[in-house]
Amino acid sequence: MRPLKMLLGLLLVAALSGCGDSETGREDEHQSHDAPAAESHEGHGDETEAHEDEESGHEDEAAHGEDERSRNLELTAAQQRRLSIQVEEATSGSASDAVSAPATLTYDKDRIARVGPRLDAKVVRVIADLGDRVEAGDPLVELDSVALGKAKARHLTTLARLETVRAQYERERELNEKDITSDAELQEARALLAEARAEHDAADEELRLYGLSPEEIDSVQPDADVPLSRYVLTSPIDGAVQHRDVVPGQTVGANETPVTIVDTSTMWLMIEASESDAGALRPGQPVDLTVRSLPATRFEGELDWVSSSLDRASRTLTARAAIANPDGLLRDGMFGTARIEVGEAANRTLVPLDAVQELEGEDIVFVPGDKSGHFRAVSVSVGAENDRVVEILEGLAPGDPVVVSGAFDLKSALTAATRSAAHSH
Repeated sequence: MRPLKMLLGLLLVAALSGCGDSETGREDEHQSHDAPAAESHEGHGDETEAHEDEESGHEDEAAHGEDERSRNLELTAAQQRRLSIQVEEATSGSASDAVSAPATLTYDKDRIARVGPRLDAKVVRVIADLGDRVEAGDPLVELDSVALGKAKARHLTTLARLETVRAQYERERELNEKDITSDAELQEARALLAEARAEHDAADEELRLYGLSPEEIDSVQPDADVPLSRYVLTSPIDGAVQHRDVVPGQTVGANETPVTIVDTSTMWLMIEASESDAGALRPGQPVDLTVRSLPATRFEGELDWVSSSLDRASRTLTARAAIANPDGLLRDGMFGTARIEVGEAANRTLVPLDAVQELEGEDIVFVPGDKSGHFRAVSVSVGAENDRVVEILEGLAPGDPVVVSGAFDLKSALTAATRSAAHSH
């Protein structure tokens, strides 16, 4: 019995061993079949990664192009009319080493002429009205003066007597040379000539005191169509009629100046600097001015006087600057802020504070494009600033055109356009 059991056990072990080899062979065969497939998949994986890298590169280029496009803005004609966009050239200077102070504009006192007659007269005609531009010598008012008429008459009378006495003297001199008349008679004729000349010179001097030029005096004629009493008041300077207080028929006295002529090509800027800045101000220092009614426009000038005393009530120091006003934009009485360069200014690009905006965490300014209504946001690096200007260290150069007014509106329009484009995708 035991030998039979042992035989059956051996057969069972042999059978199990065969099954194990068979399974192992099948697993090996399966692995051998799977190896090429795995290698194939690995090859395809490399190709896929290369393709993904290429697509990523295209996506980066597309993103860069999209970013460039997102910084450009085109305004329609209607938007341009609605938005107040002002473009000016960036300036140079420094935002530091400067004193800012309130200031008031006045007329340059050396460029004002208050005009009136030098004798009592009645107004016949007003020639130049308020706002009229005049040049030196242009007529302003036509007057009629009895006193002037009498003075001109004396001029003509003394001139006629002088000519008569001169002729008598010449005759006496010729006769004396021929020993026909005595030396005493010649001496008397010479004395009469000197007297006549003195009377005529006195008459001419009276006319000069009344304001007539030598040419006007020489032009006085007895047979002229214009009465001797007529007199034309002329402008002594180039400028514009700022004040007129005359009407036809009005009598104007010799102590009155009813017409004022003002030359506004240069204005005086009266600056009230604080006591702490008094020691830094010197004549000759450059001055920049901004006024409330023209906040985006800068006017330039130079200090020409600094007071030697402080105002006892306000504790401020008065200084004066001459400001160029070629376009006539500045007016008497305007308030503004003066910025005086008291140190050696660095040559940096300057733009108004409102010209710099923040977009996506970057400081930007807007510059005009090649076509009307086209603008582009440019990234800049900013430096020091004061209450009105900021230094641009990179991204913009002096003389480059830049939007100085309306930059916030452009940023709002650009942001809205970018969001609209993102939603459309």
